[in-house]
Amino acid sequence: MAVLGLALAGCSMTPDVRERSELVTEPELCTPQRFDVYFRDSEAGLTDAARHAIAMTATQLQGCEIRKVDVIGLADARGGPTANLDLSERRALAVAEALEAAGWPSPVFGMVVAGESGSVTADGASEPMRRRTEVLVDAAPR
Repeated sequence: MAVLGLALAGCSMTPDVRERSELVTEPELCTPQRFDVYFRDSEAGLTDAARHAIAMTATQLQGCEIRKVDVIGLADARGGPTANLDLSERRALAVAEALEAAGWPSPVFGMVVAGESGSVTADGASEPMRRRTEVLVDAAPR
C-alpha cells in the first residue's frame, strides 16, 4: 500500500503534468458547419429526427453571425431525373423553411438541387444515402 501511495504522490510532482483547463478547451461554435438532414424514401417532409437536427443546429449557432447557408437537395436514382429534381427541390425548400422558422436570416440562403446526379455507384447500385439535404453554414462570431 505504501508503494502505491508513493507512486501516486510521484505523479503529482511530475513537471510535465498540466492542469485539465490547459488541455481541454471549449470548441468555437461560431465556425463554418456542415450537417445532413435525411428523408424517407420518395418523401420531402421533415421527420422528427430532421426537425431535431435543425433545431439543435439553430440553437447552437443562435449567437453567431450567419453569413451564408447553402442547402443542397439530393435524391437517389429511383424515380427518374425530372421527379428527382422536383423531390430534391422540395427537400431543400423544407429544410430552408425550417431554418428560417428557427430564426435564421432568409436573405443568406442559397439552394442547389442535385437530383439523382452522382447517386449511382460504380457497380450500378443506387445510393440510399442520397435521400438527404446537405446544409453548409458559414457562421462567424458577432
